[in-house]
Amino acid sequence: MSVRNLGVASLLGLACISFSSAAEKPPTDPPDAGLARIEALIARMTPQEKAGQLSLYGPADTNIPNNPQAGWRNGQQETADVRAGRITGLFNNAGLEGKLRLQQIAVRESRLGIPLIFGADVIHGFRTMFPMPLAEVSSWEPALAERTARAAAVEATADGFRWTLAPMVDIARDARWGRGLEGVGEDVYLARQFAAARVRGFQGSHLSNADSMLATPKHFAAYGAAEGGLDYNPSEVSERTLREVYLPPFRAAIDAGALSVMSAFNEIGGIPSTANPALLTGVLRDEWKFKGFVVSDYTADEELVEHGYAANPREAAKQAFMAGTDVSMQSGLYMRYLPDLVATGEVPMARLDEAVRRVLWVKYKLGLFDNPLRGLDGPPAAARAENPEFIALARESARRSIVMLKNERMLLPLPKAGTKIALIGPFAEGTTDLLGAWSLFPGQTAPVGIDQGLRAALGTHSSLTIVRGSNVESPLPGGIDAAVAAARDADVVLLAIGESEKMSGEARSRSDIGMPQAQQDLAEAVAATGKPVVVLLSNGRAMALKGAVRNARAILVTWFLGVQTGNAIADVVFGDFNPSGRLPVSFPQTAGQVPYYYAHKRTGRPTPEGAPGTLFKTRYLDATNEALYPFGFGIGYAPVRYDNVELSQDRMTLSDTLRVRATVTNTGQREAEEVVQLYTAQRAASVTRPVRELKGFKKVRIAPGASTVVEFTLTAADLQFIGRDMKPTVEPGEFDLWVAPSAASGIRRHFVLTRD
Repeated sequence: MSVRNLGVASLLGLACISFSSAAEKPPTDPPDAGLARIEALIARMTPQEKAGQLSLYGPADTNIPNNPQAGWRNGQQETADVRAGRITGLFNNAGLEGKLRLQQIAVRESRLGIPLIFGADVIHGFRTMFPMPLAEVSSWEPALAERTARAAAVEATADGFRWTLAPMVDIARDARWGRGLEGVGEDVYLARQFAAARVRGFQGSHLSNADSMLATPKHFAAYGAAEGGLDYNPSEVSERTLREVYLPPFRAAIDAGALSVMSAFNEIGGIPSTANPALLTGVLRDEWKFKGFVVSDYTADEELVEHGYAANPREAAKQAFMAGTDVSMQSGLYMRYLPDLVATGEVPMARLDEAVRRVLWVKYKLGLFDNPLRGLDGPPAAARAENPEFIALARESARRSIVMLKNERMLLPLPKAGTKIALIGPFAEGTTDLLGAWSLFPGQTAPVGIDQGLRAALGTHSSLTIVRGSNVESPLPGGIDAAVAAARDADVVLLAIGESEKMSGEARSRSDIGMPQAQQDLAEAVAATGKPVVVLLSNGRAMALKGAVRNARAILVTWFLGVQTGNAIADVVFGDFNPSGRLPVSFPQTAGQVPYYYAHKRTGRPTPEGAPGTLFKTRYLDATNEALYPFGFGIGYAPVRYDNVELSQDRMTLSDTLRVRATVTNTGQREAEEVVQLYTAQRAASVTRPVRELKGFKKVRIAPGASTVVEFTLTAADLQFIGRDMKPTVEPGEFDLWVAPSAASGIRRHFVLTRD
């Protein structure tokens, strides 16, 4: 091992770390019935053909504006490469006809007949677009995410795709980072549940099923910790933070069966992730016993040169490959350099065979060797009938993803009859900006606009005036005057404002996470009419709300909800659905607070309760330290009350199970759907601990006036953390516990953990 690699190993302490907890069993080797077949193929392959099995490309003759054009090829070259065995697969190549033609060439005309694998960025649906992943996490229903991932897999496999470059499981705690909308929010526990659920949904009951897709948790690792919330930037995190915060969702995804992992663009501690042997070999292979393959992100291996980690593309290929990146995406470096690197002895043939073996084994598990043309001979996407079950699921998922933050004097729900409504804002009508990023493929069902959804719900009772008022980021001539006139003539204003699709997503970092000024001006003018305002907030991140937006009578976070946007919003606005979503990210008071997350560490000088202006404490001069709306927060149309939090004992041993019971009462006139959350905090330990950590949650329905008892269990494994020696540990001590509706409230209790 080189001095450079020794440094990485030292950084992560590979010699002494075991990440597995008592509650997690290491993955076991699956049966390898096709191993002999794979070994026979490897024995016949030339180094060039082996490198081909490690080379993945986007479709030929496709120009992605502003994206690196490395590895770009025309259709003639693509066909020749498939025939010569120089390609393992393609991603995001739309249409069945082209896939079928290339697969036939691969299996009938190439020397070894190895099938291609077709992958795609199926992030939140294929034809039926569901809410963006962050929005769906707001449901706090992992089973719902499993269902939408299953539906997406059914649709995508019917178009020949057997591999999804999803789910993204990066923890994101800086709202400036645009890619947070693809992920799982700020909390480790919640992220683990959704990571596993989405893998199960994509992969189905067995990978060889015709409607199963290989899942790819990404981006390994700590991509969401990019400095300044700036995409592709370095991530400066300690090993403890890496292991406690950023790695667990990946472990959950792999334990759920994921057999491919995508490396990240970022570096950690001076080592780019795509060339980090401590991550890609030490953690994935040695610790977690991962049996699948690692694929680079788009040209990430070639970018090692720009990082200043490799002197030239040849060295970049060597560094990435030897670190554990098995498949190169788009750059073409492996095809170009691996055969010569093997010939010169710089890359052992055994390492090349190992990577090829992993790829062929996964293709075998997908059933590609037995039936390479399956899924490629059906009708094109545009000719397929819309699946009404998936449309219904999209509506269910969308309305369960909406979070109500505010509802002063019970302004919502609005009556359908007798109310004059002014729908104002750049998102008031039309279908632009409703789906969110990663809406790539032809044949997609047209989304339902907000205006369409409201009109459908109102029917003959319709009294709806629609005024755009402003563009997303610029004023609209006469727009504010028209909006003010409409507001004055209305009983209530629905203000559809927020971010466009182009403001959240990859390469969509924002230094200011507030409302664009043109929309803020619109909101202030409408609010000045004195009419009650309901904000319908379109967004892909936590936003810093101010002025008339922050002070609106009611606020609904509607994210990017997908194909059923308008219907889902109407369901909530008019009370046909009681909002049950809860925030998966904290909304800060100002952009200056980010990165902001609830599970922060204590300091030696905390701000005293009730004395926020005390000097020489951890505080801002111009804002308190609290979130505007904390993680886990959300309200419905029925208020609830928490009572009678009881522990089965106030002292527990390392072998005990602590039972926590709480009574939750619906004090309203409608059914309530409440997300009851369990948090703990260790008061003192050998390593400082967060002020709170989510340890469980349950979503319960409660009839009007009724009560329900919610029970949680805690074991010592739930109180585990990474100790001083970088090994998982549980330490006896005093703990606080909360049963709560959010991370900033709840009823507190106390217990002591002892050794015996």
